[in-house]
Amino acid sequence: MTSSPTTPTTGGRWLVGAAIVLLALNLRVVVASLGVVLPEVRQDLAMTPTTAGVLTTLPVLCFAVIGFSSGGLVRRFGLHHATVALLALLAAGLVARTLLDDTVLFLSTTAIALAGAAVGNVILPPLAKVHFPDRIPLISALYGAAIMAGATIASITTVPLSEALGGWRPGLAAWALLAALTILPWLTLLRHDVHTGPATGDRLPMREIVRSPLAWAMVACFGAQSAGAYAQFGWYPEILIDGGVGEHQAGVLLGVITGVGIPLTLALPWLMARTGDTPVLPLFFGTVTAAGWLGVLIAPASLPVLWSVLLGLGGGAFTWVLAMIGKRTRTPAATTALSLLTQGLGYLLAGLGPFGVGALHDATGSWDAPLIALIASTVVITTAGVVISRPRMLEDTLR
Repeated sequence: MTSSPTTPTTGGRWLVGAAIVLLALNLRVVVASLGVVLPEVRQDLAMTPTTAGVLTTLPVLCFAVIGFSSGGLVRRFGLHHATVALLALLAAGLVARTLLDDTVLFLSTTAIALAGAAVGNVILPPLAKVHFPDRIPLISALYGAAIMAGATIASITTVPLSEALGGWRPGLAAWALLAALTILPWLTLLRHDVHTGPATGDRLPMREIVRSPLAWAMVACFGAQSAGAYAQFGWYPEILIDGGVGEHQAGVLLGVITGVGIPLTLALPWLMARTGDTPVLPLFFGTVTAAGWLGVLIAPASLPVLWSVLLGLGGGAFTWVLAMIGKRTRTPAATTALSLLTQGLGYLLAGLGPFGVGALHDATGSWDAPLIALIASTVVITTAGVVISRPRMLEDTLR
């Protein structure tokens, strides 16, 4: 039977808000913590370059496949129970992968942790819709910034943490503690869980959602932005190094992209309130992203900080789309369905970013073609963003 949260007190809203932010803080740790110690992991596990390639593609694949199929878990067990389960899965995977010496098992346990993160990606918009229907841009900005902050913190601290604890294994396993601690506030919310279907009576089957132009605009905008973002994670330092930037500086500049996105994301509620139902924000995100990639193409070593700042500003499209999922739906059931489609197919499209950039570089022997393709992809962000900006609700586009 469907349940809904009781009207929370001010203290209750603070608890739920803090729990949502903590949840978001966990969702990129499994990826960001591994990337900075990958050379040591590869050497210790005798990992081949092909296997390492699979490992770097695994996050996007898990986010797409697991995220898209997680709707049944949420509907059956409820948002709060599903949150506790995903955090337990994340913690278990983070620990288990550090206890194994077999490459296949390392990939498998990493996939377990990523499965937890994938469910977390999908569950954030409906959690915001249920608990903060009057503050969707604000809570979306907070959890978007927390996702970026978690990735930044894990990237910066995992290496010194590994050195202090005696190796990459305890350095990676230590992040399971964050997931375990995040479970605690969610345990107090289990008595007031929320099921987003099917007993709500307003559940929207996926076969209806896919008929909506608004839904496909969400998928296109999210997929194009995420493809560029994961291309940055995988190739940005190497592109800069080949363009004449120092190795250490190139790594720092990747951090600049993430760092710039945090204050922009926090400012998103104010920006959304000021711009209203206009395409100003998606046009801005697409334009600055295109300008950043164009700068890298023309003069990578001349003003690399500026190019990185522009790309970081363009990354605000990620949180904007997540916020619009809640803003363009009337019910938690519709929010969940739209979130599943947007992130499931969107992350699948995102895999074309790092894969396509690498393939084009191998085929041409240059970064020019990949960078031109990334510039072209910003047209998708702006075009789809204009559609999303129109003041229409998902339910109305299905009639």
